[in-house]
Amino acid sequence: MNPPLIAVEGTYEEMGAELGRRTSELVARSLETYLRRFRDQAGLSDADVLRWGATYLDVARGYDADIAAMLEGLAAGAGRPVEHITALNARTEMLYGTGYRDEGCTSVAVLPKHTRSGHTLLAQNWDWHPEQGPVTFLLATRDTEGFAVLTLAEAGMLAKSGLNSAGLGVCANLLVSDRDKGGAGVPYHYLLRGVLQSRTMSKAHRRVLDVPRISSGNLLIADAGGEAIDLEVAPEVFGTLLPQDGLITHSNHFQCPLPLVDRKAATSALTLLRPTRARHLLEDAAAAGTLEPADIVRTLRDHYSHPDGICRHVDPDVGKDEQVSSVYSVVMDLDARELSIAAHPPCERPYERWRLAELFTPGAEPEICFPIEEDHA
Repeated sequence: MNPPLIAVEGTYEEMGAELGRRTSELVARSLETYLRRFRDQAGLSDADVLRWGATYLDVARGYDADIAAMLEGLAAGAGRPVEHITALNARTEMLYGTGYRDEGCTSVAVLPKHTRSGHTLLAQNWDWHPEQGPVTFLLATRDTEGFAVLTLAEAGMLAKSGLNSAGLGVCANLLVSDRDKGGAGVPYHYLLRGVLQSRTMSKAHRRVLDVPRISSGNLLIADAGGEAIDLEVAPEVFGTLLPQDGLITHSNHFQCPLPLVDRKAATSALTLLRPTRARHLLEDAAAAGTLEPADIVRTLRDHYSHPDGICRHVDPDVGKDEQVSSVYSVVMDLDARELSIAAHPPCERPYERWRLAELFTPGAEPEICFPIEEDHA
């Protein structure tokens, strides 16, 4: 089942409160899962979680007042301690900063000169624990100035991959390095929301790069202006990748020569080949200038090295807590401000296309697109 749409409008505190009220049961389920993971896999007590949650609340207030107001409103609306909500939004740091390791995603950006429509395209498969699928949804926000964001979000959180009304979009990929640490830095999911709150590419860069970071991560950013850039970030260092032949592809290892030790490259399923595999599948159409969203969908449904390919399936030999799959697959047309999404497994489901301009109309419904192809059935 594809995710529901939750659309909220108003001030950031009002939007957070409405989001909390409408997703309170999902927030409870998401918190139950992550509090268990914090305890069992990261060794964090309830007191530890509240203490770090308070730290990340202070960080949010210093990083972006609108993000902080939305988090505080969400907590009030859901009837939860705000420290639990900020801990959820810092779950990467809460888990990975303590030595816990898990999975990531495959992302793609295509410049407009290489697409049939002349539009910038951005896409990814989000590979994560299947248990989070039912508590993940599309979050649409529109503030009092009319600025709108559409993003995938786990319950209690504010961002993942998405786009905004300025035509700017971002995709997320997990990275892990020996520089990752605990402390009072800006959590990765704050950075994602910070990008989506940006009206220009320049401001998005500053929201990611000119801040203290305590964890590694990858942000593939593109816009309707026709540019794309990949930012590999870690505490105190960062690297950039620019399009080659109109494409950027990324997974879960560092591709830039940064002064760090990559803690994920050797263990993340097929990460060393997934970006190259995606490029191989897309490069002919990109070279011809005829690449379409359907070409990207076929790539996101690719089963090379099954079950660990771009279209990730659960490995039956892996324990339940370590199971990972392509929970959701997302394709964005940044010029049209459209986001298409399919739930796991995207190889067996059509996508649903949402148009940002229509999300706040009562009774808004998505358009079914990208039907299942015979060779992926």
